[in-house]
Amino acid sequence: MPQQTRIVSPGPAANTVRTADGQVLTPPADWSLLPPGDAGLTRRVKAAGPTWTVQEKKGRRMFSRGVLAPTATIAAQKARLEQERSTDAYAKRQASSAARREKAQGAYVEDFRGAVLQFLRFDSGHRAIADRLADAVTEHATPVGSGTVARTKRIPIEQRAESAVIAWLRHQTTAYDHMKIERVKGKRREVRRMLAEESRRLLTKYRRGEAVNLAACPLAKALTSKGTATRSAHSE
Repeated sequence: MPQQTRIVSPGPAANTVRTADGQVLTPPADWSLLPPGDAGLTRRVKAAGPTWTVQEKKGRRMFSRGVLAPTATIAAQKARLEQERSTDAYAKRQASSAARREKAQGAYVEDFRGAVLQFLRFDSGHRAIADRLADAVTEHATPVGSGTVARTKRIPIEQRAESAVIAWLRHQTTAYDHMKIERVKGKRREVRRMLAEESRRLLTKYRRGEAVNLAACPLAKALTSKGTATRSAHSE
């Protein structure tokens, strides 16, 4: 059984795992858990096999809890990788890769902000607030590893931009974060739909070029509050 590579979930007790068919297993005594975080080492340990990949589902997302493998395999692969990473050639490759990633991230941030502005389509009289909203949404949604809808590649960038704007408005201009929502299936989704329509009505005023009382507008107030917080953080 230890010779079989598996995907498992945390078990009911310490040092146990549960298989897809419900079996509760205890890893062999000479196995250890390689924590997540070093993708290169994890790939090598898995390739050396056998391994048990520990995953845990929370909500709709699956989280890695590490890889169980023979302790000797983990140690050997770690030693080889550390030796390779100590060379000048490796350092140059890493620097080159980092520069490529930074360039790609910069291009994506620019493209995403453009998609946000395209979705907003504010009247020219409200261009300033459109720019501020696009900056706020982009800053929140595009960082690598943020886990936001902006980071997914499963939907077009236009759809990502729309979803990110609606999500930002939900958290910043409505009482969503403080609502007590019944724990009834579909209720939270229903509330989110309702608030999304509220946010779309708010955006429509700016698209039509209507006069907006900025002192009372939840969007203007949210952006003013965010700007104040940002300036305070930069001054510290």
